[in-house]
Amino acid sequence: MRRTALLVSAALLTGLLPLASASAAAQAADPSAVPVDTFEGEVPFANPPTEGTFASGGDAADQSLSASVLTDSTVYPVEEGGRAKVKVSVATTGAVPLDEPVTVAYETAGGTADAGKDYKPVQGSVTFPAGTASGASRTVSVTTVKDRSGESAETIPLKLTVTGANAPVGTPQVVIDAHGLPYLDTKLSVDKRVADLVSRLSLEEKAGQMTQAERNALTSQDDIATYALGSLLSGGGSTPTPNTPEAWATMIDSFQLQAQATRFQIPLIYGVDAVHGHNNVAGATVMPHNIGIGAARDPQLAEETGEVTAAEVRATGIPWTFAPCLCVTRDERWGRSYESFGEDPALVESLETTIQGLQGRANGKDLSDSDRVLATAKHFVGDGGTEYGSSTSGSYTIDQGITKVTQQELEAVHLAPYQDAVDRGVGSVMPSFSSVDILGDDAGPVKMHANAALINGVLKDEMDFDGFVISDWDGIDQIPGDYASDVRTSINAGLDMIMVPYAYKDFHATLISEVNAGRISEERVDDAVSRILTQKFKLGLFEQPYADTSGASDIGSPEHRAVAREAAAESQVLLKNAGSVLPLKKSQKVYVAGSNADDIGNQTGGWTITWQGSSGEITEGTTILEGLQKAGGNVTYSKDASAPTAGYDVGVVVVGETPYAEGVGDVGNGNDLELTAEDKAAVDKVCGAIKCVVLTVSGRPQLIGDRLGDIDALVASWLPGTEGSGVADVLYGKRPFTGQLPVTWPKSESQLPINVGDTSYDPQFPYGWGLTTLTKTPEGGTATLKALALAAKAAERTGSAKAGQAAVTKARLLVQQKIGTDITAAVSKPFADADHLLLTGRYADAVAKLREAYAAT
Repeated sequence: MRRTALLVSAALLTGLLPLASASAAAQAADPSAVPVDTFEGEVPFANPPTEGTFASGGDAADQSLSASVLTDSTVYPVEEGGRAKVKVSVATTGAVPLDEPVTVAYETAGGTADAGKDYKPVQGSVTFPAGTASGASRTVSVTTVKDRSGESAETIPLKLTVTGANAPVGTPQVVIDAHGLPYLDTKLSVDKRVADLVSRLSLEEKAGQMTQAERNALTSQDDIATYALGSLLSGGGSTPTPNTPEAWATMIDSFQLQAQATRFQIPLIYGVDAVHGHNNVAGATVMPHNIGIGAARDPQLAEETGEVTAAEVRATGIPWTFAPCLCVTRDERWGRSYESFGEDPALVESLETTIQGLQGRANGKDLSDSDRVLATAKHFVGDGGTEYGSSTSGSYTIDQGITKVTQQELEAVHLAPYQDAVDRGVGSVMPSFSSVDILGDDAGPVKMHANAALINGVLKDEMDFDGFVISDWDGIDQIPGDYASDVRTSINAGLDMIMVPYAYKDFHATLISEVNAGRISEERVDDAVSRILTQKFKLGLFEQPYADTSGASDIGSPEHRAVAREAAAESQVLLKNAGSVLPLKKSQKVYVAGSNADDIGNQTGGWTITWQGSSGEITEGTTILEGLQKAGGNVTYSKDASAPTAGYDVGVVVVGETPYAEGVGDVGNGNDLELTAEDKAAVDKVCGAIKCVVLTVSGRPQLIGDRLGDIDALVASWLPGTEGSGVADVLYGKRPFTGQLPVTWPKSESQLPINVGDTSYDPQFPYGWGLTTLTKTPEGGTATLKALALAAKAAERTGSAKAGQAAVTKARLLVQQKIGTDITAAVSKPFADADHLLLTGRYADAVAKLREAYAAT
């Protein structure tokens, strides 16, 4: 019932109804708001009108400019033997009554259903007399006939001829649902249902399943059925108006309804980049970006953030997210390095619990639940390792460039997280825009969208990935050659669905042509379609294609925001804390300044509401300043630090970056790792006058070494999301600082790339660094470290991860306290290596490295 009432609104949201009909559509969407005069239309004309008798306009030409006839939908699915009811409404500009009568002649004609056999033919007319209120409606009924045979869906167009007003944009269709066929039998296994359905599809229908279009690029919603499209997506910022959860569900339901007009009523799988919460939707819960989750080092929390994201995404009718990003970022000049959990593949693997949060159990049994979505492991493979200066995409400097690695490096660093994702049952994988150049194989750089050796050979064959591979946005266009070559090369390389946002018609035609020419085999197409359909069946879309909005009230709820708040708190990394200036005390007078103290857009970063994100009040949430104020402290705010600092006990200066996303945010593309002049001035003024805490809100490390001596406490705040109270929680000591660096913090840009494991390693702060508060640091020096080494060895022997991690953590805290601010190369390398060893379960070796770092201080 909800679906039917909102269909007209959905058409308006997607821009597919004329603006002149907007007022009428608003009324037609709510039948209870307008008078309804129902007409059960099965009365045939005694003398059928001749062609043109009821042409739009006629003598009422003036009225036809301001009056329109609408139907409440364009597609009316009905079970065989059931009755479809088509509501026909009249609407006027300004909602004024009709000046002239409006007549609508209707007739069932054409389509794939047989008149008399499959349905009772209908012909007649309805009239809206002069004076009829705008929004009044009549109902035309079409009765179908039940038989005993299994059949595909059949269509019954209801031709409408209007005089005195504008006619509807399209011809409404009654669709007799497919029935009695094996693929519809929920008692059969998914494999059997898939095999049956694939055997029935034409090449054109299979090509449609392999096609994904941007929803905003549809020429008409009818194209969904015309091309049997398998998928639509919303790119970053592609949102309905208004941008509300209800509007999202309405919009996507309208698309799913169009898919019901296809022969086998295969539902769409709708995708969206929900990369840190349902970040396209205003008011949704926005988590810290992955770099912050990497700093938190909490696999259980990572899973919980995935659960919240999945619940909010599915409640808007979307069953698929293009997340998580499993890239291993190796150069912080990359504009999307914040999408990575960190520079260490072991860290990335440890946080792939987010896949279970999104999908549920690895066997896919939870995917049909109303709070789960299909996950996407991206970007396969090596996107985090592209060489600076290798990009050839516009003004980008590193994004979409070339990853130059040995085979061993490729496997150890970049491929490792994908095996774990496959083992966790991830349902889809997205290749990278970048190229891989395996040193020594003489093949040179190969675009990942064309890399059969890695997609077919490694991902599908060696790793045994049984989901489907979805291309990135226009990704096949970057393959050398003409468009036909791009299509066949990508499909033959192992891509199953192609994201062709604006070229869906060309792709559909080209794919069919390439198969007919024998350049793509039918077996390859069948494999691709089978993989796609398998996930659609697992998601339960055939049984429930429309949005289950029962969880919509939880979008942005206090319970969901509590998870985001905890993630924000755990993601904060305390890099320096001279004189124990942190935690703050509520009795202190706190002077807050800086460009990022009170800006929810800067705090959430790129991929928030829009692709690149933006500054300002772009969504609901709590800024860091508001979090400090809500914590109950004595807080004064001066953004540019122009207010006097006299009389304050401590200053908190929140600085950092403004939002950006892939490519646009590359260093060298108008960006660097330096603070702005305004931020530097704020730091200098506050830290030169009173004790100060500096927070960097950013997607990557910021170069502040020249000011480090004047800063009492330094916090890497990353991009904490919408819950600034989580940041306030650790600043005021409601929670301890526990975060650790997921990437190495360099001294200068010239050091980049710099990563754990490098032979030469002399950073500002090493990978894994993170001071704590509210936690007593172990005492005893070398004697304690020796005891912890024995405890770590025992933990390995007994297989106790908890005991091993505890031993290493205590050793780390002890060593950090000894190091203080004297972080040298001799200290940094073993310290960072220890953190990698911890993540790989080598607890005794980790403590040994920490003992080495201790001895070097």
